[in-house]
Amino acid sequence: MRAGKFVFAQLMEFLPWKRFERLVIKYDGDRYVKHFRCSSQFLCMAFAQLTYRESLRDIEACLRAHCTKLYHLGIRGRISRSTLADANESRDWRIYAEFAQSLIDTARPLYANDPLDIELANTVYALDSTLIELCLSMFPWAHYQSTQAALRLHTLLDLRGAIPSFLYISDGKLGDVAILDQLLPEPGAFYVMDRGYVDYARLHRFHQGRAFFVVRAKSNLQAKRRYSHPVDRSTGLRSDQTVLLTGFYAHKDFPEPLRRVRIRDSSSGKSLVLLTNHFDLPALTITALYRYRWQIELFFKWIKQHLRIKAFFGTSENAVKTQIWIAVCVYVLVAIVKKRFHLEASLNELLQILSLTLFERDPIDQVLRLQPSDSSVLDHANQLTLFDF
Repeated sequence: MRAGKFVFAQLMEFLPWKRFERLVIKYDGDRYVKHFRCSSQFLCMAFAQLTYRESLRDIEACLRAHCTKLYHLGIRGRISRSTLADANESRDWRIYAEFAQSLIDTARPLYANDPLDIELANTVYALDSTLIELCLSMFPWAHYQSTQAALRLHTLLDLRGAIPSFLYISDGKLGDVAILDQLLPEPGAFYVMDRGYVDYARLHRFHQGRAFFVVRAKSNLQAKRRYSHPVDRSTGLRSDQTVLLTGFYAHKDFPEPLRRVRIRDSSSGKSLVLLTNHFDLPALTITALYRYRWQIELFFKWIKQHLRIKAFFGTSENAVKTQIWIAVCVYVLVAIVKKRFHLEASLNELLQILSLTLFERDPIDQVLRLQPSDSSVLDHANQLTLFDF
């Protein structure tokens, strides 16, 4: 039998466990717990994310099939769906939310030098939200409409590396624009948003914080042109103007000039009007920044397809938020491993590989690079040669 740690155990070694234990103490996560601690709960839920389990019964069956290996995976205590369900119901979800944020703080510097298609040294964020629909009869605490329940996942995505720098889970009723109050403007950074985030008082707070924004204007925009800059209409640009808001409340909330850029989309034929408080970049760069906003739509599509955040293992608010935050932890962990080993494979490919190799004993870097380990060669060292040339 080969010596060495399982791939799952090697992967979990990249987690800052001391930070995790401090969070468990902070929120009394292991209070009155004798056997199945928060660390074991996290490992079981991470296993479920990596192997695409669909239910607590599914998790129980798979882990019990490898009961002799659980100790080496770091999982203590007997695995049962009732024990895991109770842990998801009672252990404070904020443990995993703050743990996910600590992983994000580790991952972001690793991707800070990733290039964008445009030459821009500033940090670029895309802000948007996605709706996670739920069954109203099973999740009555997440009431959204008369016959529907839902959660809203607000995300501020760093476009270098597609790492979320800010996540906030709310009920479906919380509007997009309200999340701007939760953000602290980063001086020099660009915030790219759709027109659902147009609130001039909140945008002015970003302007005062020396942050830049690029937002799509609403159709009822009232503004007076102060100056028109020349544009090359062959590029699709229609105008590049310095404007002043003329609406009573709009001008009161944002009394300073703004830049209005209009471009015609050649594929759809529609015109887009963008507002920004940055006056130095070329107009085409401003429009390119707005096109980057679609990266966050692809991010939402990706996590819904590859993470377990649509079918939940519990029905309480605590259980749902725990599952979402642990899913985020797994996503960011794989992103960290990708950078640490300088892997060329995509995150989707890495997740697919891990889902089939968690109980292998090969070095994790060789597994993720699809390279055979040296020990596999030694297994055939005593094989007789059939033909001697």
